[in-house]
Amino acid sequence: MNRFPIQATGINQDDFAELVADKVERALAHYDEAINQSTMVSVAKIAGSIASAVTLLSPKHQRAIDTIHADLPGLASKFVRALAAEAARRGEAGTTGTTTLPAEAETLPPLPQSDDLESMLIEDWAGRVAGSTYLEENLRIARSTLHRWQRRGDVIALRKGGRKHVFPLAQFVDGRPVAGISDVLDLIGNPRLAWLWLTRPAAQLDGRVPIDLLRADQVGDVVEAARAFAPG
Repeated sequence: MNRFPIQATGINQDDFAELVADKVERALAHYDEAINQSTMVSVAKIAGSIASAVTLLSPKHQRAIDTIHADLPGLASKFVRALAAEAARRGEAGTTGTTTLPAEAETLPPLPQSDDLESMLIEDWAGRVAGSTYLEENLRIARSTLHRWQRRGDVIALRKGGRKHVFPLAQFVDGRPVAGISDVLDLIGNPRLAWLWLTRPAAQLDGRVPIDLLRADQVGDVVEAARAFAPG
């Protein structure tokens, strides 16, 4: 599986999901005349969201998916049936359009401490990361700009052996760190712990993922949640 497919083209995650959804919708319209329009749109959105989510997985988890190609149809079928059952349940309860907290998010496990993160491979918990060379060549972020952001705390930099730093790619949209990163980093302090909190379902946000909300410009909610999470 190729790494960094989205960033290499300069497209952000939301636009990538919409692009995949559009392609899937066109394919469905061409090959399945029996499917109705609303279902076609829903299927396309599901496909786009899944494709976008997979690109944010760590290399370890992407490699794991690579090894189960034969099982993917069965797993996809189970996922779709579960999705349909949940949609039907919401419809019967009159909660269509609302967000129901997943069962596993109701009792979120505690985050590892910063000391524990030091012993873990960055790629296994932080998602895709890249160094300054990659960012300059593919996102057109000059090294001087990147270093200025790092000094001001506008971007999260993770130390990777010695003095080398790498930067989680999910924090960038259109070649800039998303708004709110500096606030979260200032509140939590430790870059590793801050990024781990940003990329996991947060109890302070009813199980939603903070970085997803920042990418959707919901900065205020995330900052308040970070303030509640941060050690006193």
